[in-house]
Amino acid sequence: MLVAESEELKHEKERVVKECFPPLKLSGLSAQELQELCKELNSKIEVADESRYDMEVKVCKNEKEIQSLNHKIIELKGVKRPSLKRVKKTTDDVLGAYSDTSKLMKADFKAKLKTVKKDDEKREEVTDWRKNVEAMSGMDGRKKMFNAGQ
Repeated sequence: MLVAESEELKHEKERVVKECFPPLKLSGLSAQELQELCKELNSKIEVADESRYDMEVKVCKNEKEIQSLNHKIIELKGVKRPSLKRVKKTTDDVLGAYSDTSKLMKADFKAKLKTVKKDDEKREEVTDWRKNVEAMSGMDGRKKMFNAGQ
């Protein structure tokens, strides 16, 4: 069916071209008549070019108008951003995203951390600073501080 339609369109096009532009009879024409024929054909070409140019201008104008209207529609609608949801992923999920899991070991980040022991002995009790100032005043107090530092 498609082949038949394309053939039909082809024959229709040929028929329209033959009606609009009859075959030229150049045999037996003098130089003057050939020049007149060329002038007629040139004027027909000019008319066709003018109409083609006018159509192109109209098409460009309509395309620009369509683009401006689409831009106005987008501005009126505004850009909506979807609300994002927080996703919690474990270390196994992150590492599981890789394709070759045989090479990757399960990450145990807490096992690699160093343990820190808090020394309670070094911690001094916080006392009232006024009592401490009176005890440390004078040469005796400075001697106590010097001995305590060693």
